[in-house]
This record gives sequence, structure tokens and C-alpha cells, in this order.
Amino acid sequence: MTVTRPLRGATAAQTHSAVLDLIRSGGVVSRVELADRSGLTEASISRIVRQMLTDGLVAEIGTGDRTGGKRRTLLQLNAGSRHAVGLSLDFARVTYVVTDLGGTVVGRLDGEGIGLSAPGEVVPRLAAELDDLVGSTGVDRSTLMGIGIAAAGRQDSAHRVLRSNPHAEDWELFDLEDALSTATGLPVVVENDSTCAAIGEYWVGRIPASADFATVYLATGFGLGLVTNGDVYRGASSNVGEIGHLVLDIDGPPCWCGSRGCLEVLAAPRRIVELALGRGLGEELGLRGQPVTLRQDADRVARAAAAGHPEALPVIEESARHLARALVSVTNLLDLDQIILAGPGFAAAGEIYLRHAREDLQRLSFVRAVHPTTVTLSRFSDVSAALGAASLVLHSRLTPHQTSSRLALAR
Repeated sequence: MTVTRPLRGATAAQTHSAVLDLIRSGGVVSRVELADRSGLTEASISRIVRQMLTDGLVAEIGTGDRTGGKRRTLLQLNAGSRHAVGLSLDFARVTYVVTDLGGTVVGRLDGEGIGLSAPGEVVPRLAAELDDLVGSTGVDRSTLMGIGIAAAGRQDSAHRVLRSNPHAEDWELFDLEDALSTATGLPVVVENDSTCAAIGEYWVGRIPASADFATVYLATGFGLGLVTNGDVYRGASSNVGEIGHLVLDIDGPPCWCGSRGCLEVLAAPRRIVELALGRGLGEELGLRGQPVTLRQDADRVARAAAAGHPEALPVIEESARHLARALVSVTNLLDLDQIILAGPGFAAAGEIYLRHAREDLQRLSFVRAVHPTTVTLSRFSDVSAALGAASLVLHSRLTPHQTSSRLALAR
């Protein structure tokens, strides 16, 4: 078995963190396998594992097959020992999940979106609904490691606030982390929804730290989360991945960001609904064409397209073609090996987007003769952001050696 990343020379805390991450990505492993993968001695691995067993982070689950000597004792994460809460904060809907240490959802609640409400009205409701959800799961609150919040928009990492909500200006400078932490008594971290979706795929999908990949997240707009060396790449201000504002047509329609011909204005749910209404599908599909029904309207068009509706299918095909060309440009820039399509926008018609992305990358990617770029659909599309927000808490608390300092939750 090959060494994925030698750990000799790291601090004790970093080594402990890295070994735990090897257990997470391995699923079920033995001490010998951990030594092989880490480059540490078996004595060092035994000492680290002994501490993890004492802390309740891992559990011994039996023995493996005999391979010449005595049977190897198998280890895996002790899923029930820690929990995290994740929220996907959206104009139309708020999705809450409670997950265990392995990222399995043990409780879910879908609540009313923030709409045009002011933060002072929303935060008490979030705290109350969170409390009700945790209570309904029977999870011991002492095992809760924190709350992660996935939110769309630009981030100001220096001030830890959400800087952009086009529907509610009161949120522009509001410190949501501090407000919800005060209301719940738990540490809180806010991140971009596409970043959360990427971390969720990494943690729950057991992707090893040695694998680099990107997640494209689609809800009301497009975002891209890039994971490299076990952490998301954020750039100067935590705003990497605004693929929705990648310009595809310099003479295209104006975008709210100030540019023209962005992917978002050409292919996002608002454009999907506009095209569907223009094709006279409003009454047939029950489209209301209102901001508060944008996600529901787009989903109805997508479901009709997936079923082969002759007027709805071309609408989704057009959106998928624009996204595919954007992914070719992103792949040419970043030399991507793997892309995961995640988020509620892909839940109904994801196969259409998947087909176009694969076809264009196979035909047009600059590195197609060197290596393929794998494109897959997330298994968690409808809860990707909320699940990722909970995973972000686990990732930042339990594997801090791979986590940006901005995400270090108060202990």
C-alpha cells in the first residue's frame, strides 16, 4: 500500500488530525494500513489511535481476514460520538440538518426562507427551529460541535459577515455568526453555499485529501467550490468560484453584477423560468413567475424536461449547454480531474446537465488527450449545502491541519 502523504515532521496535533482524516476517508482501516498510508511507525499509530479511542472519536469494530499473522483489528469513526448542525440559508427556503460524525443525516427540517425579513426577525426563528430539530432527533446537545451556515453571496472574510443578499439589504453588514451563536450558545461558521457543498462531498463522500476536485452548486445561481489538499481554496477574500459570473457572451444580456452575458443571466433558474414563460408553459406547468416561487418554478420546468416535454426540454438543454461551455473554460484554467454537480438545481434534470458537460469536456477540454475530466452528480443534491455546512463544522474541528484558519471554531 502506498504512502499518500508522509506525516513525519508535523506537529503532534497535526499528525493526530491527519490520521483521523485517513480513518474518515478509508471508512474501515487497520492500524497497519494507517501506518502504510501515513508513513508513521506502527508504534506511533498505536499511540494516536489509543488516544482517539479514549476520546470516543473512533471505535474498534472487529477483525479483518487473516493475512499470515494474527488478524488485524479494524477501526472506523465512532459516528454517534459527535454531531453537527447545518443550515442552508436561502431566500425561498431554509433547510436544516443534524449529522453524526460520519456525515449521516439523523434529522432534517425544511422551513420558511428568509424572504424580505430583517435579520432581527429571522435569527430567533432559526434558533427556535434548530432547537426543535435537535430535540426531535434525541441527540445529546453535549455532542454538538457547532453550527454551519451555507449562504449565497459574496463573503467578507475580514469581518466574517455575509456581504450580499440581493433580496434583503439589511443582511449586507449583519454578523450572522455572532448573532446565531449568541442565540443558540453554539459556535457558528458562515460560508458560501458552493464551498459548503464541496466540503460536504469531501467529508461524506470519503474523498481522500490527496484528491483535488471541484463542485458546481446550483440553487438560484451557480457557484463553484474547489477542494485541494483536503481544504477549499478561497482566494484573497473567500470569494473563489463565482462561476455564475463567468462571461460567456460579451454582448449578451446585462447581469445584476454589472457585466453582460454571464453564465447566471444565460442559464440560471431565473432565465429558465423566463424562457419557459415565453414558450407559453406558465399555465400548463403551474408557473407563477414570482421571486418567491423561482426555485419551485424552475424545478417544475426541469421535471417536465426530464420527462421529455417537447417545450420544456429545449429550455433545460440551453441552460445545460451554457454550463458545459463554462466548465470547459474552468477546466482549461484549473486542469480539473473531477467535477461534481450538486445542489437542488440539479435534482430533477441533472442527467441532462451531466450529458452536456461530459460531451463538451470530452470534445473540447485542452487536456482531453492527457487525462479525462470525470463529471458526476452528487448523491445529496437536495441537501448538498446544508449537509456541507454541517460537514464544515466537523472538518474544521476534527481535521484542522487541512482547514483554513478562518474556519477555526471556538473550542
